[in-house]
Amino acid sequence: MREPGWRLAGCSVCGAGHEKTGLPCQDAHCWRELRPGLVVIAVADGAGSAPLSQVGAEAAAATAVAHVCARVDLPAEGANSDVYWQELLNEAVAAARSAVESEAVTRSTSAGELATTLIVVVAGRNFVAAAQIGDGAVIIEESGAMQSLVRPAATEYLNETIFLTSADGPNSQQTVIWRGRPSYLAVMSDGLQMAALRMPAGDPHPGFFKPLFQFLSQQEDSSAAEQALKEFLSSPRLRQRTDDDVTLVMAAMLD
Repeated sequence: MREPGWRLAGCSVCGAGHEKTGLPCQDAHCWRELRPGLVVIAVADGAGSAPLSQVGAEAAAATAVAHVCARVDLPAEGANSDVYWQELLNEAVAAARSAVESEAVTRSTSAGELATTLIVVVAGRNFVAAAQIGDGAVIIEESGAMQSLVRPAATEYLNETIFLTSADGPNSQQTVIWRGRPSYLAVMSDGLQMAALRMPAGDPHPGFFKPLFQFLSQQEDSSAAEQALKEFLSSPRLRQRTDDDVTLVMAAMLD
């Protein structure tokens, strides 16, 4: 019998604003359960002003997850230490940045044309490690209490953010290692911020997340859960709050 672990559902949906102008979805996400109880998730949000940002977002998310998967499976002394997880996340972010820069070279353009934010999360039964450059957020719930582990970077102007390949990107990176027993986890792009977070503080709205977490924990069919999540993210009710692309990856720890 398979050891209980995380139940996941994730979706990226093109926003109404992009549909009207014919732009593609510039969000991307990727996740993989490394073994029962240990999952890596990445969410990237391409810059609306960058013509190839969807390429950058896809490259960043996929590379970050692949790097963690390759490294975490190798024996490592102190693998459970905060320092280990912080170094692994730093390496994953650096690998993602290099992948975007390499993709720009391949396409004979600048990295700015592929500008994207990035969130990388590794979550286990007794910890969550997260790194973030740019906006979006990581939400965790433990014993009914909910908090933002990382939250949108503070900027001078609304809708302004910092990107993975920006000159100040490395200096702006938030990295947090949290110790506890998470019941639920959510990783989201900035398209959901006004609906899901109390801005400008970036604290989670329990009324937004709790029904989604409860729904996920009750689903046994992951395909059905993802379809339901897609329908919710595409719903007129949510689109009244945002016309941006939206990404949400959720995880529920099964007993």
